[in-house]
Amino acid sequence: MKLIIVESPAKAKTISKYLEEKYTVKASIGHIRDLPKSNKSAIDIKNGFTPHYVVVPGKEKIVSELQSLYNKAHEVLLATDPDREGEAIAWHITQALGLGTIKNQLKIKNVERVAFHEITKEAVQEALQHPRPLDMNLINAQQARRVLDRIVGYDLSGLIWKKVRYGLSAGRVQSPALRIIVEREREVRAFRPEAYWVLRAETQTPSHETLILIGLEELKNKETVDRIVAAAKKNPWYVNNVTETQTTRAPRAPFITSTLQQAASSRLGFAPSRTMSIAQRLYEAGHITYMRTDSTNLSETAQKEMHALIAQKYGNNFLVPRTYVTKSKNAQEAHEAIRPSNICIKKAGTNPEQHKLYELIWQRTVASQMADAELMRTKIVAGYGEKEMDFAAHGSRLLFPGWLAADLQARGEDIELPKVSVGDALTLIDSTSEEKTTEPPPRYTEAGLVKELEKRGIGRPSTYATIVKTIEDRGYVEKINKSLKPTDTGEVVSSFLEEHFPTYISDSFTAEMENELDDIAEGKRKYEAVLGAFYKPFAHEVKSKEKMEKITTLGSADKKFRCPVCNGAMIIKLGRAGKFLSCARYPECLGARTMEGVAVEGPKETGEKCPECTTGMLVEREGKNGKFIACNNYPKCKYVKRDEALEKQNSTGILCPRCRKGFMSERRGRFGVFYSCSNYPECKYAINARPTGKTCTYKKEDGTICGALMMEGTKTIPERCSDKACPNHNPHKLSATL
Repeated sequence: MKLIIVESPAKAKTISKYLEEKYTVKASIGHIRDLPKSNKSAIDIKNGFTPHYVVVPGKEKIVSELQSLYNKAHEVLLATDPDREGEAIAWHITQALGLGTIKNQLKIKNVERVAFHEITKEAVQEALQHPRPLDMNLINAQQARRVLDRIVGYDLSGLIWKKVRYGLSAGRVQSPALRIIVEREREVRAFRPEAYWVLRAETQTPSHETLILIGLEELKNKETVDRIVAAAKKNPWYVNNVTETQTTRAPRAPFITSTLQQAASSRLGFAPSRTMSIAQRLYEAGHITYMRTDSTNLSETAQKEMHALIAQKYGNNFLVPRTYVTKSKNAQEAHEAIRPSNICIKKAGTNPEQHKLYELIWQRTVASQMADAELMRTKIVAGYGEKEMDFAAHGSRLLFPGWLAADLQARGEDIELPKVSVGDALTLIDSTSEEKTTEPPPRYTEAGLVKELEKRGIGRPSTYATIVKTIEDRGYVEKINKSLKPTDTGEVVSSFLEEHFPTYISDSFTAEMENELDDIAEGKRKYEAVLGAFYKPFAHEVKSKEKMEKITTLGSADKKFRCPVCNGAMIIKLGRAGKFLSCARYPECLGARTMEGVAVEGPKETGEKCPECTTGMLVEREGKNGKFIACNNYPKCKYVKRDEALEKQNSTGILCPRCRKGFMSERRGRFGVFYSCSNYPECKYAINARPTGKTCTYKKEDGTICGALMMEGTKTIPERCSDKACPNHNPHKLSATL
């Protein structure tokens, strides 16, 4: 038996279609090893930054199954994704199964690596003919990224917990991204709008067609505006100039990761993380090439297929073979742009979202090999007798569609202007002015942020979506009409890092570190040397901040807001729900207000002693999710009294599968609604979505039934297993393997 190991069941199913029966394809279901959650033993810094990995909780059975299959196989091929992450997953599989040494080469000769950038019969069979050893440079680059992120995240987060507020976090790449958003927000606030007027004239041509003209100057003086409007109504109007210019619009390069995320966000409304999830499904099903890439290259075979399709579907005059130069100097994630595996298939996928994204990829790929669109742009300039201001109308019409024939959404609307000649008299119907104000720079959208990160060299194709998702999940930014606005917490965290660690969240440092990781992948730098050069000054910087005073206030409140209890001065503080106003005499006085000045009721004593610490008293507080009763010794004592009436109201009536005593109840946390056992904290069982009351009936390879709770899913996946390690957690992948 020949064993092929991949990451997902869907990918396993697709590959199996192209192989003989002598091959067995098994999925690891993502990473099977990672650094432990505890940072104490995760990285041995003194011994060359050696990471100590553990099997991901819940993956023990998968490791056991892979080990059993390996013992029966005479050859093992690791066919994980063709990037650093995939190379690392393959290496972790060998380490978990005991197939190689922890430092370098595999000692078992019949374990090899195969890689392909599209899951087609030809690509898979070609890859099987050219197996290779694992690339330790790629593995070390991925390990260096993981170790760097852990060191920076844990050390900076720990300091922020001590000096700002418990529960906050920082990250090597997420913090620069947050800083970019916060800096833009400061620009928005600092912007002072100015009023200006736009003049509009509705006229009629000699052929009695309507021609709308707009003043070419933005006037800022109302008296001047009124004078021009009055003069325009008194004087005759003439056409002063007519220009027609033939222009072209060239197609864009085929998609890379960042441009796919940007286009899917602006056209389809998909978040970057959603785009990558959908693209992953399309890739695993064999519909598109690998979706984590910063190369715009197209294979010679793919180009020939596209050229034949364009000539047949649109005509030879639409075909212009093109080669695009990859802008990224470190294009290393894949060898091709994102394109359909078979360009002749215009619709692919199993649900509407997949159909839409595939169509977007198909259109961009085909358009990239087509002729320029040809347009005629027209400009008519007219004015009244005194010629104090020129007015103009702009129009365009399509002469030859070129690549727009394949990408209709990019075409836009033709604006046809009436035919006029220089000197023609125009009849003024009406002349008006509209007051407007200048706009501040726009906030970043998710697509805009990805574009900015790429421009500044922060992150790589495999990390863009994760960066955006992380700062949103942390509650550091909120989405308002697609725009990203920093929350109070996000601003405080960014300001703290900008003041105390400006070097480590700067564009230059972050981009240079990405380049050094690229150098490790190319064998130009050594893992230990790169980490050592980073860690010594970083650790010294963190240590130097240990003695600084804790930030207890964010400044004085507006003097018009006085303490609702003692009428004293107030200060701005940061709580879990954001900024609020606190009495400057806290804790002697507990008076508080919202940032808008509304008085907040302080804790009310209940007269009960805390049953946990026995020294504190229970008080009623009001949090962002409503009122609750807790110990007044918080945060030393975190006892919260159970509200039996509320629990009964929120209970699903479904018995907890772990303790068999409590019931699954709806709760709210920092990331939204979740469901956990009512017997908390004795039982800490929790799931992400509402349980359906059913249990998972998935039969594992050892014959046992999963038995975990089933929970609600999405419109396309209405129900799924709550156990992330169970293949039925992703039934859409599972169905593809059956």
